Amino acid sequence: MKSIGSYPTTRLRRNRKKDWTRRLIQENDLSANDLIWPIFITEGKNVIENIDTMPGVYRYSIDKIEKLVERALLNKIPMISLFPNTPINKKNEKGSEALNRNNLVCRALRLIKKKYKEIGVMCDVALDPYTTHGHDGILKKKYVDNDETIKILIKQSLLQAEMGCDVIAPSDMMDGRIGKIRNALDAKGHKSVQILSYAVKYASNFYGPFRDAIGSKKSLKSDKKDYQMDFKNSNEALREVALDIKEGADFVMVKPGMPYLDIIKLVKDNFKIPVFAYQVSGEYSLIKNGIKNNIINEDAIYESLISFKRAGANAIVTYFADKIGKELRLKF
Repeated sequence: MKSIGSYPTTRLRRNRKKDWTRRLIQENDLSANDLIWPIFITEGKNVIENIDTMPGVYRYSIDKIEKLVERALLNKIPMISLFPNTPINKKNEKGSEALNRNNLVCRALRLIKKKYKEIGVMCDVALDPYTTHGHDGILKKKYVDNDETIKILIKQSLLQAEMGCDVIAPSDMMDGRIGKIRNALDAKGHKSVQILSYAVKYASNFYGPFRDAIGSKKSLKSDKKDYQMDFKNSNEALREVALDIKEGADFVMVKPGMPYLDIIKLVKDNFKIPVFAYQVSGEYSLIKNGIKNNIINEDAIYESLISFKRAGANAIVTYFADKIGKELRLKF
């Protein structure tokens, strides 16, 4: 990088002196178009249920979904993402509830798509919300069987597409599932359904509150390190993304977010594909509790989201989407 100018002729603080000049030269900004709002759904009626480890985030019964969608539309959030809290009596070793046409996700999809055509809906493709062991696939001798799991994921993807899902989001980290799902969707007439691949999903310590929210934390007796990525690796992320692009992914996800800003930038610099970031539950709760305890102020939320944009993310899945979307609407 060439050196341009020197002090005292060059004073970089001149460009920071006033708000208007700071706005003129800012390199990155945030809009509602950058936000994806993850929503937890649960059984029952008239339910708005606290999640102890995620202050300010709730599980909602399906009859509450319409108001959430209308809020998202008002705040110009392009897409919501659905995550089910499946009752324990509907879980089993194989996650069969994932293929039930009347499961939580399918019922929510039918409701949303019957009334709201203008918002995107993304659905998670993985078995952990549905299995008694809390893993993302079929267990055989305490090991998640890649190919057997893919067979179920294909059926889950087709069912969600049939119900009206716009973006299928496999988060399971099975090898080869993107190509298999893409082929199955195309063969069944769902060529317009997009795939967001969780291409770079690390075996992270930041997922605990999410597992509480979907009810899998207590049932998970081991870690997921034999299928999710080692957080000590970065070049491996490029291999994962390259494979998923070749198999037909429309976008790719890096998860978690802030501890992996370098990975977001690495992927963005190496591939001409939209890159999404997931500000996961542990990140959310750390920031939220920091605000609650007056360790940081609320501006830290905006700062954290800008960090994703600065790293190159096209969009951000964040539990702050509802709050920030409203603030951006009122501001502008």
